[in-house]
Amino acid sequence: MDVYRKELADTKQELDTISIEIDSLLQRQASLQQRKTELDSILRQSSAKSDDNDKKWDKQDFEWSNNLLAKMGSVFNIQTLRPMQLQTMNVTMSCKDCMLIMPTGGGKSLCFQLPALLSKGITLVVSPLVSLMEDQIMALERFGIDATKLDASASKEKVKAVQEAMLDKSASLKLLYVTPEKLAKSKRFMAKLEKMYQAGRFSRLVIDEVHCCSQWGHDFRPDYKFLGIMKRQFPEVPILGLTATATTKVLEDVKKILNIPNCHLFKASFNRPNLFYEVKAKPSAFKETISEMVELIDKRFRNQSGIVYCFTQKESEEVTRELRQQGIKTGCYHASIPAKQKSQIHEMWLADKILVIVATVAFGMGIDKPNVRFVIHHSISKSMENLYQESGRAGRDEQRSDCIVYYRFADVFKQSTMVFTEQTGLDNVYGVMSYCLDISKCRRASIARHFGELWG
Repeated sequence: MDVYRKELADTKQELDTISIEIDSLLQRQASLQQRKTELDSILRQSSAKSDDNDKKWDKQDFEWSNNLLAKMGSVFNIQTLRPMQLQTMNVTMSCKDCMLIMPTGGGKSLCFQLPALLSKGITLVVSPLVSLMEDQIMALERFGIDATKLDASASKEKVKAVQEAMLDKSASLKLLYVTPEKLAKSKRFMAKLEKMYQAGRFSRLVIDEVHCCSQWGHDFRPDYKFLGIMKRQFPEVPILGLTATATTKVLEDVKKILNIPNCHLFKASFNRPNLFYEVKAKPSAFKETISEMVELIDKRFRNQSGIVYCFTQKESEEVTRELRQQGIKTGCYHASIPAKQKSQIHEMWLADKILVIVATVAFGMGIDKPNVRFVIHHSISKSMENLYQESGRAGRDEQRSDCIVYYRFADVFKQSTMVFTEQTGLDNVYGVMSYCLDISKCRRASIARHFGELWG
C-alpha cells in the first residue's frame, strides 16, 4: 500500500511540474506569436514602402506640383519640405488613401492644409479635441485661409452658414473641423455630407490622431470606430490618417476599421536626434524630488522654457506651489482650471512670461512652442505612446532638448489602478516600467523596438 501511495504522490508531483512547464510554454508561444505578427506587419509595411518609392511619389512633375510649391511659399512661407510631406501630399492629391506616421512636430498638418487649398471642395478634418481645432484654425486664419469648426458650442446661425458653404461652389471655405462625436451622433450633419459628396464638394477626409480608432491603441475613443462607415458611405473620398504614435498592431487594426487595407503608408523615423532621453530614480519623499527638480531647472535649464507632467490635478497644483516658492516662474494647467485662466497661462508661457508649465495630460495636443528645452515627467506616463508624444513637445526648433522621467514603483501602482479596465491598460503601463528599468539598452533602441523600427 505504501508503495502505491508513494507512486501516487510522485505522479501528482510530476503532473504538477508538467502543468507548470505547459503554462510556461503556452505563454512563450503567445509571446512568439505576437512577435511573429509584428514582424510580418513590419515586412509588409516595408514592402509597401518600396512600392511607393517605385511610383516616385516624391516627384515634382504632377499636374498640381507647380501650384503646390507656389502656395507653399506664398501662403505658408515655407521654402523646403520635411521628409514624407511631399509624398503624402502627392498621394492624397491623387485621391488615394494614405496613412502618415510622423513624430510630434514633424509637420503633419501641412500635409492636408496645403492640399486643401489646391482642391475644389472642402477637406473634412476629424480631430479629438476642440482646443486642438482652435489652435489650428487660429494659425490658418493668420495665413488668410478660410477654416472653421462645428461643435456643440456653434450657434444656429453659424451652423446654417457652414452648411450653406458646404454646397456652395463659390464659397471660400476650405477646411471644416469636427469631432468624431459630431459624425457619430448627428444624422443631420451626415445628411449634409451626403449632399456635399453628391455635389462633388467632398475633397478628402482627414483623421487626426487616427490611432484613437483602435482598442489596441493608447487613446481609444469609441466614437472613432464610427469612422469605419465613411469609406462605404463616400467611396470616392480619399482618407488621410495621421498620428505620431502607432505600433504595427495598431496600424493593422486601424486599416481594417477604416476599410482601407491597401492604403499607402508613409512612416517617418520615430527618432528625433536633438532629443535626449533620461530616466532618474525618484526619491520616496516629495520634497526631495522637488529639490532635485529645482536644482535641475536652475542649473541645467536656467531661464529656459519647459513642461513638467504630473499624474493628478492635485499633484500638479502641489508641484506648482513648491516650484514657485523656490523662485521659479511657474504656471499650473489641468482640466478643472477655468478656460479663461488656462488660456492666460498658456499665453504667458508662450510669451516666456512664465518659464515652466506644470500640467496633467490635459496640456499637450496642439502645443507648438519651438523653444521648449525640457520635458520632465514627475510621474510616469500611462503608455510608451503617451511618454513619446509628451516628450515630443520639446525641441521643435531642432535644438538640443532633454526628456527626463522620474521613476519609482509606487507610481506604477498608481497608474495601474487608473487603467486596469482598459483593454491594453496594464500592458501599456508595464511597457513604460520596462523602459524605465532597462539600463542595458540605449533609450532610443527601446523606443524604436516598441514602434517597430530597427535601431542600430
